Amino acid sequence: MSKTEFDIVIVGGGPGGYVAAIRGAQLGLSVAVVEAAQLGGICLNWGCIPTKALLRSSEINHLLHHLGEFGFAADNIRFDLDKVVKRSRKVAGQLSSGVAHLLKKNKVTVFDGFAKLAGKDGARRKVDVSKDGKSVATLTAPHVILATGARARVLPGLEPDGKLIWSYREAMVPTELPKRLMVIGSGAIGVEFASFYRNMGAEVTLVEVLDRILPVEDEEISALAHKAFLKQGMTILTGAKIGAIRKNGDSVTVPVEAGGKSQEIAVDRVISAVGIVGNVENIGLEGTAIEVDRTHIKVDPYCRTGEAGVYAIGDIAGPPWLAHKASHEGVLCVEAIAGHTVHPIDPTNIPGCTYCRPQIASVGLTEARAKEAGHKIRVGRFPFIGNGKAIAAGEPEGMVKTIFDASTGELLGAHMIGAEVTEMIQGYVIARTSELTEAELKETVFPHPTISETMHEAVLAAYDGALHI
Repeated sequence: MSKTEFDIVIVGGGPGGYVAAIRGAQLGLSVAVVEAAQLGGICLNWGCIPTKALLRSSEINHLLHHLGEFGFAADNIRFDLDKVVKRSRKVAGQLSSGVAHLLKKNKVTVFDGFAKLAGKDGARRKVDVSKDGKSVATLTAPHVILATGARARVLPGLEPDGKLIWSYREAMVPTELPKRLMVIGSGAIGVEFASFYRNMGAEVTLVEVLDRILPVEDEEISALAHKAFLKQGMTILTGAKIGAIRKNGDSVTVPVEAGGKSQEIAVDRVISAVGIVGNVENIGLEGTAIEVDRTHIKVDPYCRTGEAGVYAIGDIAGPPWLAHKASHEGVLCVEAIAGHTVHPIDPTNIPGCTYCRPQIASVGLTEARAKEAGHKIRVGRFPFIGNGKAIAAGEPEGMVKTIFDASTGELLGAHMIGAEVTEMIQGYVIARTSELTEAELKETVFPHPTISETMHEAVLAAYDGALHI
């Protein structure tokens, strides 16, 4: 019989749970992970990783259709959608197997099943594990970490049916490319799917209820993304209201009201990307002191819930709903349990990345938020068209924007759109985490020729010192 007593039991094997487990094992704690589906969670199996594989394929398709810009020519360019999807699933499978290997290597015990808080046994918490309605084990530990993640929000009338109305799952494994597609919701998930399908040749309509796409991003970046997507041939409707959808055999008619105009749009498929809700049901929260606010568990800066010995990390603990936030919380939580000195996460130091074309990345406050917070600011902007590497790479579309406190030189925020900005944003994240000011950033030597030089120029521009524009 498997061991049932541990120092920590972690409910969920996603990017928060499995990282917390590995760190706990490294610190000499005995750790169990309970996972009901696939190790790696939604992120690795149905989110972050497979979508990036799909987006990479779509970028290649776009590049193949623009070979003439680089002096090449090719005939009969085509793709095999089945192979594109299979490659994406293979990448996800490979990494899921890698997580299993890492957990085994670190001597973490993995239980296959659903976990539920089941009261106390003295100073130890009890966790019941079941599979297909049958009991697997009752685990005990003084510390239980809830890392059950989240799922797609479903709105009335937009319930995914697996055929005409898709969630992210169906959108990642299409058997054929829809000629006409509507994506409802323009957050990171919606925009990435819109970008993938547009690059693969679908006619895409992007619908957003708010007055601009990518509403969490800086307004200038949202506007540039809007312009770029229109140039690519997308139709974008903001401030939009959706009426009752009508299904017509193998197509859908969607009534949309936007900009004072009502219209009915016929499409082959609809992707619903209207947010997420936390997986707080059926995990034994009843009768505990754990508080739930809008499907997310309330925690303190050290991931502790209102119930002693129970913690929550990742998507279930609220925004930002990002895998790297979950992983960092997992490490912080376990190190605190082990008695280490830890520092709470500053949410404004967590970068956000959207892997559309062009890419978008940001950290810290937007210009509007900085002003709302009472800061007197200095703003620097530098376009990619002024960068040699961007032009040479055929990627002149983009901009870097920096926001500084005018009196202290603190970097309040950085916002980027363009090629490879998701790889570059970490430079600004380090700057904010290290509390660097404009003085250190201005004196930093950036390699030439690189697109990252735009980051330096955007700092210089905030202080009237940009060199190449």
